[in-house]
Amino acid sequence: MPYKSLLKSDAVARYINVDCLHETDLQKRLRAETQLLPNGHMQISPDQGAFLSMLVGLMGVKKALEIGTFTGYSALCVATAMPADGRMICCDVSDQWTSIGRKYWKEAGVDAKIDLRLAPAMDTLLQLLQQNAAGAFDMIFIDADKEAYDAYYETSLKLLRVGGLILMDNMLDGRADSAANYDPVNGARHALNMKICNDSRVEALFVMVGGGFLLARKKSG
Repeated sequence: MPYKSLLKSDAVARYINVDCLHETDLQKRLRAETQLLPNGHMQISPDQGAFLSMLVGLMGVKKALEIGTFTGYSALCVATAMPADGRMICCDVSDQWTSIGRKYWKEAGVDAKIDLRLAPAMDTLLQLLQQNAAGAFDMIFIDADKEAYDAYYETSLKLLRVGGLILMDNMLDGRADSAANYDPVNGARHALNMKICNDSRVEALFVMVGGGFLLARKKSG
């Protein structure tokens, strides 16, 4: 299947991601360049990018945080949808991967909105807390090393404003929905799914796009 999708039908996935969804030329080019990489499968799907863009518009997002930027497709979608005074912090450890995205951010005219921080994400998150950024962000997108998702989630809750939204990618990949016979990564993902869905601090919802988004809307401080 050419697009990351939980759908069982290639035809339906193509209908959603190609026939009914119109990417910009820049988005298409960035996706095509990323697809040539050995790990190009890590790229989010077009419908995930469109979903992120729509949420930015609906919520009036002005401050966003991304944990795991890869080649910058999701950041391009978010930054393009943000108002002129919107700002986004992107966390990644790879200069090689993010250098691909930086070209497209600049061409799209959104590079001034994006603050790329090349460092372990937890270091950046803890630094933000030390800089009194608790409750400062409207939306946080997590798409990085899965074993650290729980730590990212807990720290992101502190950085998120009440009413703000955390989105976590790949939460329904593989056998994350199974309580038995899973590997350590999927086992941790299943445990985190159950934790968030029963967390009184948030309202949680799964959205069946790409590898599965888990949305958590913060209810209290």
